[in-house]
Amino acid sequence: MKIRKELWFGFVLMAIIVMAALFMLVTVERIERGHIGLLMLSLVVVAIMLGFPTAFTLMGMGMIFTWLAYDRNTTHTLDLMVQAAFKTMANDVLISIPLFVFMGYLVERANLIEKLFRSIHLSLARVPGALAVATLVTCAVFATATGIVGAVVTLMGLLALPAMLRAGYSVQLSAGAITAGGCLGILIPPSVLLIVYGATAGVSVVQLYAGAFFPGLMLAGLYILYVIVLAKLKPSLAPPLSAEERVVPLPPLTQRITATGEAHAVGGLLQALKGSRNRDVPTGYLLRQLGIALLPAIVFAAVAIWSYGVATAPAAAEDPGAAGLTRMGDAPAASSNQGGLAEPPSNEGGLREPPAEGGLQEPPAEGGLKEPPAEGGAPAPAAAQGVQEPPAAEGVKPPPGAEASPAAPAGDAKPATAAADEQKGTSPSTGYWIGLGIGAAAIALFYVLLSFARLEVFKMLLTSFFPLVILILAVLGSIVMGLATPTEAAAVGALGGFLLAIAYRQLTLEVVKESVFLTAKTSAMVCWLFVGSAIFSAAFALLGGQELVERWVLSMNLTTVQFLLLSQVIIFVLGWPLEWTEIIVIFMPIFVPLLDNFGVDPLFFGLLVALNLQTAFLSPPVAMAAFYLKGVSPPHVSLNQIFLGMLPFMGIQVVAIFLLYMFPQIGLWLPQVLYAR
Repeated sequence: MKIRKELWFGFVLMAIIVMAALFMLVTVERIERGHIGLLMLSLVVVAIMLGFPTAFTLMGMGMIFTWLAYDRNTTHTLDLMVQAAFKTMANDVLISIPLFVFMGYLVERANLIEKLFRSIHLSLARVPGALAVATLVTCAVFATATGIVGAVVTLMGLLALPAMLRAGYSVQLSAGAITAGGCLGILIPPSVLLIVYGATAGVSVVQLYAGAFFPGLMLAGLYILYVIVLAKLKPSLAPPLSAEERVVPLPPLTQRITATGEAHAVGGLLQALKGSRNRDVPTGYLLRQLGIALLPAIVFAAVAIWSYGVATAPAAAEDPGAAGLTRMGDAPAASSNQGGLAEPPSNEGGLREPPAEGGLQEPPAEGGLKEPPAEGGAPAPAAAQGVQEPPAAEGVKPPPGAEASPAAPAGDAKPATAAADEQKGTSPSTGYWIGLGIGAAAIALFYVLLSFARLEVFKMLLTSFFPLVILILAVLGSIVMGLATPTEAAAVGALGGFLLAIAYRQLTLEVVKESVFLTAKTSAMVCWLFVGSAIFSAAFALLGGQELVERWVLSMNLTTVQFLLLSQVIIFVLGWPLEWTEIIVIFMPIFVPLLDNFGVDPLFFGLLVALNLQTAFLSPPVAMAAFYLKGVSPPHVSLNQIFLGMLPFMGIQVVAIFLLYMFPQIGLWLPQVLYAR
């Protein structure tokens, strides 16, 4: 009966689409080629809803209507298909997709998720709704490392759902936490969705990754906040864990040191080293435990020393000579020329390498605006430049700056300071000391609360949570900081997945064969989707569909807010019958050309779409996450209960979209800082 209702819903939706297309053709005064394009779009959506493969549906419909658009010229139609396929296969951005997918399958098969869930659950045992919060955190970390929604939802359904049901958690809350958390992988980088959108919309994948980082954390934080508040207000939905469930078993050798896990770890280990209890415990074991306990302090000290060196490094050490003095003294001009908040120091780092080094900045600063007036006569530049140029120009010929101070002691105060900064470095900023103080307070709190039980939990995190975090930070950090392209970082991530599988003794020939097969299958699906999308988009443009849509939207005289609202509502509704891949490759080529008319940044629009497309996996009747979970859940958990559990999290997604629209800097701040957009 349930399947019959879903089928009726699908048939009704398809009937509405077909009737709307026919109504459009009947009511218009004159049928244009663009109306045929809209009819093609409607037929494609209906065919996909009927279950036809998306890629081949796009290619088939595209070729049929391209043949009609070319007046039944078969040669031109086949030429278009070949060009579209070649253009897709030659797209360098798509190389990163198989590498990221391969990394995800290897990490999934390293069997980290059970240890990860157990360690996070024990570390958050005193938080309201601890099991659901641990589920969301585990899903966020694991989904980020794998990006495979089906795998994460299935594994967490096998692992976390029985644990939550045994603890008395509501079925709806348990199902909602698993499905919503598992879908975070399509938003938080490294996300295949962002790669597909970037390739479709012509937006830098690197900037999309930087922009999606904080919105992804915001969405995960809103999920966790909702669970905590709900568990606090209605404890019956998420009962707190009992003391027995929070017990962490101690190793036999540790039990010889202390009878209870609540004793202070560092103090107990130090006493055991110099006390009589050391007789029964090997010194090597005690030193290893003490080294693990002191590891956070050692890492914090190393990071503090390194960051102090960075904060006190000479300001212009990498740009000696007159060019360096000119840039330091002429900071306001350089800043205004570049249009960024912090461009002068970052001008050499690679954010805008070709313009910065090719001639937009350097030649005018040295060759045209500064040098000739300085040689021709010092008084005129002194009146114009006052602060920097006269002393620099006077001293740049005989000695490059050493005689500038004696020659003009009054006017050379700032160059002398700059020279001193170059030699001695600068003092750390207030922000550095604030960050250092916060970090020191966190480390002090960690050691105040570090009992033997918490030390065991920390050891579990060291073997499950931190390896994944390091892998994710290595991949994302190298991309965001400009150290590697997405393809290179994906290759490093695939290597990291290999190393993790080796470290956990899960790398077998069977695992590699299965991972390679699944990677090839997924990559082929994505690439053929792009081929089909290219053919479909070309047919849609040839028929004038894009022009007709643009005329229709512009005739409505929408404001930017109204356009964004309309587009996001359409994408939200499309998320019911279609998956995110179909929405991206079919409808983004229609929306993106309209952005210039409303002054919308394609990067910002992509972030809104990425948040919105979370609903594609959570919105019935085609909520794939619900079907993944239903396949591994106990028999008494119905599909309707899973759908009801997902609804509050869909509401949270709408709130996240609203927050991102009201505060665009949530997504745009990091790309602007790193790449001076």
